[in-house]
Amino acid sequence: MRATVPHMKLVLLAAVAVAASSCNRSSSGSSGAVTSAAQPPLAPASASGATNAAMPKAAVGTKAPDFTLADLNGRSVTLSSFQGKTVVLEWFNPGCPFVRKAHTVGSLKDTPGRAIAQGVVWLAVNSAAPGKQGAGADANRKVAAEYGMNYPVLLDEAGVVGRAYGATNTPNMFVIDPQGTLVYRGAIDNSPDAEGQSPTDGKLVNYVDEALSALKAHLPVKVPETKAYGCGVKYASG
Repeated sequence: MRATVPHMKLVLLAAVAVAASSCNRSSSGSSGAVTSAAQPPLAPASASGATNAAMPKAAVGTKAPDFTLADLNGRSVTLSSFQGKTVVLEWFNPGCPFVRKAHTVGSLKDTPGRAIAQGVVWLAVNSAAPGKQGAGADANRKVAAEYGMNYPVLLDEAGVVGRAYGATNTPNMFVIDPQGTLVYRGAIDNSPDAEGQSPTDGKLVNYVDEALSALKAHLPVKVPETKAYGCGVKYASG
C-alpha cells in the first residue's frame, strides 16, 4: 500500500493539471466569443472619418484626394468609386443666400442637370459643423428637394474633406477628370451676385460648363482656377 500512494498522488496531480488546462482553454474560448459578440461593428461614419483624417491637400493638376462621406440617407459614397467618370463637386449650404440664388435663378439652376444627362457624376458636399448654418440632414433634404437636386448631398460635418480641398465658399466648385485629376477649382461663374446678372467681364462665363466642354473635347481646361464667391463655409472652429 505504501508503494502505491505516491503513484496515486501523481495520477491525481496529473488529472488536476489536465482539468485546469482544459478549463483554461474553454474559458479563453468563451471569453473571446463573448467579446466578439459584444463588439458592435464600426459605423460607416467612423470608418470614413478614419480614412479622411489623413487626406492630402488638393491642387489643380494633381490627383484629387479620395474620400468617403455619408449621404443624407446614411449611405457611404466614395470618390474613387467613380474612376473613369468626370466628377463635379459642389460645396453646398442650404442656408446660404448665394446658394439659393445660384440654384433658383443662377448657373446652378440647370448646369447640374445638363451635366448629369451627359454622364457626369455630380456630388454636393456640405462641410457645415453641427449647430452652424446649413448643418443637419433634415435641412439639407428639404432644400435639396426644393431645388430639384437629384444628386447626392454628402455631409462633411468634421470639415476634413472641405479643408483638404480648400473649399472656402458656398458655392465652391471642383471638376475632376476621368483619370482622377483635379482640373478646375473656383466659382461656378463670373457673376458674384450668383444670379448671372452682373458678370465681371460683361459676359456671363460658366466656368464649370467650360471645363466640362474641354474635357469632352480632350482639351486642357482654359481657366483652371478662379476665386470662389458666396458665403464662407461654416467649418467647426479649430
